[in-house]
Amino acid sequence: MKANNFNLVNRIQEPTPKWFKIIRSAGLILSAVGGTLVAAPVALPATLVSIGGYLLLGGTLASAISQTAISSEEFGKKSEKNPENPKLDQDSLQDSK
Repeated sequence: MKANNFNLVNRIQEPTPKWFKIIRSAGLILSAVGGTLVAAPVALPATLVSIGGYLLLGGTLASAISQTAISSEEFGKKSEKNPENPKLDQDSLQDSK
């Protein structure tokens, strides 16, 4: 099995699938609502501020994780390319079948 070396910067720069774009947008909205609750200039009940902190955390994690998602088809295309020796890629593909 061929090891796929895809670092974080490459993953973030790849196009994000549609479903994960929706999750990313929802995460950004949750982060905005949570940040507003946490940083409100008026005194809010502690429970509401706590909920705001959890919304902020969950939204940030959802956005960050969904940004690194790439489709398996694009991942496969990237891992099959070898600019130094294209013949090597064809041989390794045939060996894996």
